[in-house]
Amino acid sequence: MEKETGQVNLLRMSGYSDKAIDYVINRVNVGEIEKPDACVAYTGPCGDTMQIYLKIDSDRITEAKFQAIGCAGSYASGSALMEMIKGETLEQAEKISVDEILNHLGTMPPPKIHCACLAKRTLEQTINQYKSRTEK
Repeated sequence: MEKETGQVNLLRMSGYSDKAIDYVINRVNVGEIEKPDACVAYTGPCGDTMQIYLKIDSDRITEAKFQAIGCAGSYASGSALMEMIKGETLEQAEKISVDEILNHLGTMPPPKIHCACLAKRTLEQTINQYKSRTEK
């Protein structure tokens, strides 16, 4: 990390990898997409909410962003998953597992593993919404 801050140190001490910390601090892939092809918000059992925005061309994800109301784990997981799905087909994106998201991140505190589940579940619902609208 270029600049060590109190937040970075706290995240590191909590068990986040440097990659996860970078995603959280730099808000990678956080934001809205104007006129998305698919957009769904989902609230997980812990109360965190994630909203995913996708641009899709010929069943391939060309742009992916998210917003969250949640903890650092939600931001790290959302950022990681958006990185992983860009350029992938919908079928490839659907096959990404929670373990793959966690492996992409490196390490996360064990109590925050559910955040990767939140990202995966929100993506599933976003893709399902897109398919239900376009397959008619």
